[in-house]
Amino acid sequence: MDIQQLVTYIVAMVIMLGLSAVFSMTETAFNAASKSRLKAMENPKADKVLELLDRYDDLLSTILVGNNVVNIALASVGTVFFVSLVSSGGATLSTVVITIAVLIFGELTPKSIAKDMPEKIAMAMAPIFSFLMTVLTPVNFLFRQWNKLMDRIIPGEEEIKTTSEELLVLVEEAEQEGSVDKEEGELLRSAIEFSDREVQDILTHRVDLEAVPATCTKEELSDRFIESRYSRILVYKDSIDDIIGVVHLKDFYGDYDKKNFNLKKMMTPPIFVPPTMKIDDCLHLLQQEQSSVAVVTDEFGGTQGIVTVEDVVEELVGEIWDEHDEVEEDYISLDDNTWLVSGKADLEKTFDMFDTPLEEELEDTQTVSGWVMEELGHIPEKGETFEYENLCVEVTDTDSRRVVEIKVVVTAPDSETENSSSQSTSAQPSDESNQDPSSPHQQERR
Repeated sequence: MDIQQLVTYIVAMVIMLGLSAVFSMTETAFNAASKSRLKAMENPKADKVLELLDRYDDLLSTILVGNNVVNIALASVGTVFFVSLVSSGGATLSTVVITIAVLIFGELTPKSIAKDMPEKIAMAMAPIFSFLMTVLTPVNFLFRQWNKLMDRIIPGEEEIKTTSEELLVLVEEAEQEGSVDKEEGELLRSAIEFSDREVQDILTHRVDLEAVPATCTKEELSDRFIESRYSRILVYKDSIDDIIGVVHLKDFYGDYDKKNFNLKKMMTPPIFVPPTMKIDDCLHLLQQEQSSVAVVTDEFGGTQGIVTVEDVVEELVGEIWDEHDEVEEDYISLDDNTWLVSGKADLEKTFDMFDTPLEEELEDTQTVSGWVMEELGHIPEKGETFEYENLCVEVTDTDSRRVVEIKVVVTAPDSETENSSSQSTSAQPSDESNQDPSSPHQQERR
C-alpha cells in the first residue's frame, strides 16, 4: 500500500468516526433537551428543535440509520486497511482498534458532551437533521409502518402524566442546583400542593369565630366590631350552628347614622361549603359568588368554621399581615432545648421540628391542643405534665375548652444518652461543648 492510499484510508476512517460522534451526540442532545427550557428561549432555533421533537420517531430512525451506516462503513474500511498492513491477524486487529475508537470517540465522549449542554447542541444540529429527515423520508415511512405493527403486536403502556410528587422533586433539585432560591422554591411548592389541600386544613375553627345573634342592637354590634377588630362578623338565628348571614364593617358603618337599624337588610347571605372541598374549588366559588367568606359545615350541618379568600391566598403566598393583625408566634425559644408552643400549632409540623415520630393513631389529630388532651384524657389544668418520646411537656396556659400554650423540653434519645454516659468515663466535656450552638442539630432547632 503506497502512502497516498494509506492517507486516504486514514482520512476516510477519521471522517466516519467523526460522523459517528455527531450522530451519537445528536441522539443524546435531543433525548436530554428540556422542552420547557426550549419554549422559554423563544427563538427560531429552539422552535426548530421543538418541531423535530414532535416528530421524534422520524428523527430517531434518521439518527439510527445514519449512525449504523457510518459505523459499518468504518468497520469495513478499517478491516481493509489493517489487513493490507498486517496480512496475518489484520481482521482481529481491526476489530479491536475500531471497537475501542468507536467506543471512546464515537459514543462515550460525544454523549458526555451532549449531556452537559443538550439544548445548545440540539439547536446547532436541528437544520442538518431536518434536511436528513427529508432525504430519508421513504426510509422513515417504512420504519413508521414497522413501529405501528409492533404496537399492535406488543401494546405499549399509556403515557403517564407528571405527578405532583415528581414536580416537587424537580423543585428540590432546582434549589440544590441554585436555579431557584429558597423563597421561590417555597412558592413553587405551595402552588404545586395548592390543589391537594382541603378547606378543613385552613379554616378558622368555630371556637375562634366572632358571631352575633340576629336580635343584637346597633350598639352591641358596634362594640363587637371594635373589640374583635374583624372586618366581618357572622350573624346567627338561634345558635352559631344556624348562620343566616354575614355583616361587613363597611356596610355597618355606612348605615350607622340611619335611624332605622335593620341588621337583616345589612347582612349578606352566607355561602356554605363542606370541609372536604378543595381550596382551589372554594376560591373559584367565592370569586363566582363575589363573596370573601364561606361557612364550613360539618356532617351534621353544624358550623365547623369559616374560610376566607385571605386564608386561601395565604396558603399560596404565605402569611398576609395588615395593620390590625396581631402577630402570634406558634413557637418561642427559651433556650436551645426549651420551647413555648401554642395550642393552635400544627401537630405534624411541631413533631417534625422536634424530630419526634408521628404515630399512626395521631394522624387525625391536627393541633397541639388536641394532642395534649388526647394524651391526658381530659381538658388539662395549668401545671399538668407528661412525657412523650423525646419530649417533656408542661401545660402553661388553658381555658375552659382547650390548651392555650405548653412548654416543651426536648431531651436526647436514649441511645444518645447511653453513648454520652459511656464516653464520660474517658472524657468529660464541658457544658459549653454539650450545647455547641454550631452543631447541625442545634442550628436546625433555631
